[in-house]
Amino acid sequence: MVVLLLAISAHEAAHAWMSYKFGDDTARLLGRITLNPVAHTDPIGTLLIPVVGFIFGAIGSPGASILIGWGKPTPVNPLRWRNKDLANIMVSIAGILANLLIAIIAFVIFKTLLMVHVIDPYSLSMHDPVTLFLVYLLTMNVSLAIFNLLPFPPLDGSKILYSVLPPSAQPILELLEQYGFLILILLMYMGFTRLIMGPVVELVFYLLFLGVR
Repeated sequence: MVVLLLAISAHEAAHAWMSYKFGDDTARLLGRITLNPVAHTDPIGTLLIPVVGFIFGAIGSPGASILIGWGKPTPVNPLRWRNKDLANIMVSIAGILANLLIAIIAFVIFKTLLMVHVIDPYSLSMHDPVTLFLVYLLTMNVSLAIFNLLPFPPLDGSKILYSVLPPSAQPILELLEQYGFLILILLMYMGFTRLIMGPVVELVFYLLFLGVR
């Protein structure tokens, strides 16, 4: 859970920082450019959803653990952005890029420790705190990056659609804005999100152990 909170905090802080770089200091003035989880905690997305996922079997073998969630939406004022279309895309994907960057760093560190046998690839122990931390750091950030690409509010993918879809798609956007959250919850309940993220996480761990076993 601590790793998930840090991953979500990095995600939301990246949104705030990118919005500030495009001329909007709304989030900065509210103290959202920070890794302090308190500033980004959403009761449902940061606490309830992950806890329910944890209770109902989110823990498994390395690479199988997938906990998802979201933070308190970062407040932005698009009227203050320079180059609004580019700003919307960059602010929307900033959190995803932050999670991918953390995942890449975790991957490189983990791979290095495996190759020099600081972590034994033949008897990987989830009781070792370093191993456990790296497994969760990698898994959480990969999962969050993929999860937030889904085109349903309040996720980042829905915001990107406003800049990439033509005006004729406005009815679709309005429909997603109205029912997107309910669709998202339904897909999560049906296991659709896990179906999407699972193969990607498994691929990441396949590449992690490739050549070291």
